[in-house]
Amino acid sequence: MKRQGWIAVVVLVVLAGGFAFMRSRGAVEQPKFRTAAAERGDIEVLVSATGTINPVVQVEVGSQVSGTVQVLRADFNDRVRRGQVLCQIEPSSFRARVMQADAAVARAAAALKEAKRQQARARELAEQKYISQADVDAADVATEQREAELQQARAQLEQWQVDLSNTSIRSPINGVVIARTIDVGQTVAASLQSPKLFVIANDLTQMQVETRIDEADIGIVHAGLPVRFTVDAFPEESFEGAVQQVRLEPATVQGVVTYATIIRTSNPEQKLKPGMTANVSVRVALHEGVLKVPNAALRFRPSTGGRGGRPGGDGARAAGAGGAGRPGGAGMMRDGASAGAPTRGRHAAGAAPAGRGEGGVGGVFAVECDVAGLPVGVAGGWYEAEHDHAGASEAGGAEAIGLGDFGEPAPAVDGDKDAVAEDAAPDAFMRGGGFCAGDDG
Repeated sequence: MKRQGWIAVVVLVVLAGGFAFMRSRGAVEQPKFRTAAAERGDIEVLVSATGTINPVVQVEVGSQVSGTVQVLRADFNDRVRRGQVLCQIEPSSFRARVMQADAAVARAAAALKEAKRQQARARELAEQKYISQADVDAADVATEQREAELQQARAQLEQWQVDLSNTSIRSPINGVVIARTIDVGQTVAASLQSPKLFVIANDLTQMQVETRIDEADIGIVHAGLPVRFTVDAFPEESFEGAVQQVRLEPATVQGVVTYATIIRTSNPEQKLKPGMTANVSVRVALHEGVLKVPNAALRFRPSTGGRGGRPGGDGARAAGAGGAGRPGGAGMMRDGASAGAPTRGRHAAGAAPAGRGEGGVGGVFAVECDVAGLPVGVAGGWYEAEHDHAGASEAGGAEAIGLGDFGEPAPAVDGDKDAVAEDAAPDAFMRGGGFCAGDDG
């Protein structure tokens, strides 16, 4: 008897659990909403990229001769002047070559002097008919050859003198040594190409950011646009600059075509160091004092299983109920919806139809409200990266923000699907979850 009682209890527990499970599966998950206030502020269109900070003028100092470094006279971070000796390559072998070339010049000069005496004697003998004209011509040719040999010897001497002077590596500009790649006793080989010994920056108070912008955005970037950028060394500080040049030479990296863009910036405190990575934002448009709502509102997707005989009915009315009739009320965004802020943003004229999909969600727009708080007209807006400009309609001291009608698109103007008619049905706005907000909204 006791055993049968336990069996009955177990059966009841199983049945209760199964009933709860089936009921939970049949229940419709209600959407969660969160609110955000519509506010006035500035909206800017940005093109983002990364780049490298470099001095405006940067010179790599090399060597034209080979040899062993004998003396170093400049180090990292040293300030140098134009013509100052940075290092000395061991010059003894070059001095010996200069002496040899000097002796060759003296020998060639003596040979020329002797050739000229022979030439004068041959001409005297030819006048007295003691030698033929051929002997005179031979003396003339010998003199010309000695003159050529003297010129060649002098050229060789000059070449060795230049090489001797090149053993002293000098700074070509005024600036700061930011790199040194050699040390005393190291052998410098300049047989194939000039080795890099020093890197000198002309002026560290003027820097430039070298970045690459892809072809999708390069059409709206031009010289003179303002730029903000940050560096990892000062994450809380923003630096200002301006686009100086957009170079025409393309570069293809992993199938993406990019163009080099040079950004000039001042560095009076010398916080920016050569080689730093800059996170660049080029401002291509600015709209000040506009009414804006969070961009996540455009990603709202109402449930398709609501009441009212059309997709998204409950979702639309829930959105309207959340903010209607309240001063400073806010539009609704589905909880968990992605903010969707793109890396680069561009504005589009007309209403913001973003987010229209199977759920039939319209864009964000502004509505004029009368004194009683009833919508009387619709004004189009446009969307941006993080916030959406919802238009600037004002009437009767009130403004309104709302989502487009869930289930049917907003009326178009002359067939333009991105424009909203000014006389769009106000009731469609209210059906879509819109509401009128006070001036402080």
